Amino acid sequence: MMTPSRRHRRSPWLSRWHHLIAAAGLASALVSCAATDTPDAAPPQEGPAAVEPAQQSQELLTWTLGAKYDATQANIDFRVYSSRATRIEVWIYKTPQGAQETVKYVMTKDTATNIWSKSVSVATLKGSTYNLTGTVYYGYRAWGPNWPYNSAWTKTNNTVGFLSDVDSLGNRFNPNKLLWDPYALELSHDPVNPSNQDATVFASGPLHRYKDSGPFAPKGVVLPPETVSTGTKPTRAFKDDIVYEVHVRGLTKQDTGSGLDPACLGTYKTAGQKAAQLAALGVTAVEFLPLHETDNDNNDFAATSTTGDNYWGYMNLSYFAPDRRYSCDKSPGGPTREFKAMVKAFHDAGIKVMVDVVYNHTGEGGAWINGDSSTYNVMTYRGLDNPTYYSLTADRQFNWDNTGVGGNFNTFNPTAQNVILHSLSYWKDTLGVDGFRFDLASVLGNTVEHGGFNYNRDNAGTALNKIVTLLDPRPDTGGAGTDFVAEPWAIGGNSYQVGNFPAKWKEWNGIFRDTLRKDQNQMGSEAVTPGHLATRFTGSSDLYGDDGRKPAASVNFMVAHDGLTLKDLYSCNSKDNNQPWPYGPSDGGEDSNHSWDQGGSATLQRQAARNGLAFMMLSAGVPMITGGDEFLRSQRCNNNVYNLDSNQNWLNYAWTADQSNFRLFTQNLIAFRKAHPALRPLNFYSASDTNGNVMEQHRWFKPDGTVPNATYFNDAANHALAYRIDATEFSGETVGAIYVAYNGWSANVNFTLPWPGTNRKWYRVTDTCSWIESRGANQVLLNPGTADDVGAENATYGLCGRGVLVLVAK
Repeated sequence: MMTPSRRHRRSPWLSRWHHLIAAAGLASALVSCAATDTPDAAPPQEGPAAVEPAQQSQELLTWTLGAKYDATQANIDFRVYSSRATRIEVWIYKTPQGAQETVKYVMTKDTATNIWSKSVSVATLKGSTYNLTGTVYYGYRAWGPNWPYNSAWTKTNNTVGFLSDVDSLGNRFNPNKLLWDPYALELSHDPVNPSNQDATVFASGPLHRYKDSGPFAPKGVVLPPETVSTGTKPTRAFKDDIVYEVHVRGLTKQDTGSGLDPACLGTYKTAGQKAAQLAALGVTAVEFLPLHETDNDNNDFAATSTTGDNYWGYMNLSYFAPDRRYSCDKSPGGPTREFKAMVKAFHDAGIKVMVDVVYNHTGEGGAWINGDSSTYNVMTYRGLDNPTYYSLTADRQFNWDNTGVGGNFNTFNPTAQNVILHSLSYWKDTLGVDGFRFDLASVLGNTVEHGGFNYNRDNAGTALNKIVTLLDPRPDTGGAGTDFVAEPWAIGGNSYQVGNFPAKWKEWNGIFRDTLRKDQNQMGSEAVTPGHLATRFTGSSDLYGDDGRKPAASVNFMVAHDGLTLKDLYSCNSKDNNQPWPYGPSDGGEDSNHSWDQGGSATLQRQAARNGLAFMMLSAGVPMITGGDEFLRSQRCNNNVYNLDSNQNWLNYAWTADQSNFRLFTQNLIAFRKAHPALRPLNFYSASDTNGNVMEQHRWFKPDGTVPNATYFNDAANHALAYRIDATEFSGETVGAIYVAYNGWSANVNFTLPWPGTNRKWYRVTDTCSWIESRGANQVLLNPGTADDVGAENATYGLCGRGVLVLVAK
């Protein structure tokens, strides 16, 4: 199998700052304490106000953390979690960068909930004293055991109170660092950006601990309520979806010919304007690469270099804030409004919106220097409650790392779990998202907080299980709910868990990908049996049937954003990442790609790509294609373009004739899949098994038309297989049967056709062989006629080497 690699996620901050990562987490039961409006007022000495037990045990998914206007909009309530801080202040700013604070307030801790709170009068802020007439920006400064509060501390007398950068319990408090709110609904900017190229101001350690990050740090944006509609969510069963994975910026950044707003290319706005075209292609679910705020403001600083760039977005700074860079309207509140409007545009086109989410680590980073426990970024979670939000080594001095980019989010901590649940709730309920793909999702199944890692599918206390028990997974048959899809691996330990996720989870099926890549591209060097192929074509029951899941638990893909494109899979013998801008350079990337250039023949490369597409569209499970694969997009063999924010990585809509024909082939093959319920079974087919026992819905055949036995299925020297689906078993079908033949040999093979049904004959929908290109727009026939009548039972069909044949019985 292709080994999952996290080198592809190497952040620009990892190369420029050495490391960067972390995760979020906050509690759910929130009780506010009364606090005065007096700046710098000392916390009241009396205990917290009495609260009712019911108030202390609020519903799990009800929370008031963050900064929010109250119901009358007369006050702003600030609330943040920390179990270890000894003092927290909220600092309020008029502008996001370059200016000093306008006013600061001491917050009050509720010892029952560890929630620090402060309610501030809007009239006070807007009045003549502070004259804060525009947007309210804010951040926190926190003190704790490793840096206790001393009243002599100021921004200019900033060494007072320091004991250590990290203590024996893992605390990393540093009042010189302004911390953004983990629950901020928008962030003002990224830490490193064209206005601030000095990343060291956010760091601890002997060289940086006394630097004040206040003028440079991202601020939370206090948003007033808004009512932009996200439309009506589709209720389609996941088994019926065609997933289209794409980067929101790359989707439209250079699409100048589709009538999109030319001033807003590469944004949520124009992505929404693209919805009708994606619907016409056949897409039913668009899956965006991460849209949480991430460290990409610096991408355009050196516009002809990848240095410091973060294109994919897997270094999240906030789990609630939509990325401002992807918004045409970058004013406060603009990203949220524009994102919701985009979601509505997709919903109006009948398309689900899914978002790739990264709850296994954050963009706060790991150790700057290997072996140095003192120098870390202190930006948000780490400065509020490091041992709560991050999985640490046993001595609490370093981050535990199964992500390859600095350290794990502490997903087994209940407080940290809540930030995941609250974030998901916000994005699905308020922002209208229909589903999520979880990056390195095995980390969410961890059962060790500090000093180790252990994945456990069945532990009810993991984030993995809480997500599908406390939220609303969509029923297998469709209806209201949310689609949850896992990338079922991480790095190290027992983190490779394809097929071993809890019920109600869907998974990226990396074994489907690797099996079919090997069979296409590595015959003779990789042993793939017909039995292996058969299991993947029918939904991977070995992975998902044993725990009661359905074929739709298998997300079938040949390529994803992480790796080669579909074209490059069949055009490149190896990766080529060290190219100059605009094609690279990109470090890391998987070395074992199971790719092959088909002997250098462009014609055979297109044929192989048609096969790869056919495997996805003709198999039980849910097909996922990556944006641009429908028109043979190439990255010139770069298989790790995480940092390549260039016009050679954005989708290019200036197609050659071959690209246009391939897109039409894709569109029509998708339409064929959508037209035939027999290709989208709810349950695993009742079928002939690998011992040749013939049953009802599904039957395997050798090329000679006989049913294969176990010997044939288990022999890697056999490279041809066919199957017949009895379509009459499926409601809504318009044909009697569907027949698919795959010839993995390099030479032509004659297939003897099975019985098509009484008074029926076989008609060709398509085959993927190169001759089909001469048919132009008619490469896939949704309703084939007499010209594509290929006979009845015992007729033979000569299928070219490395070709796929699709017939229907009418």
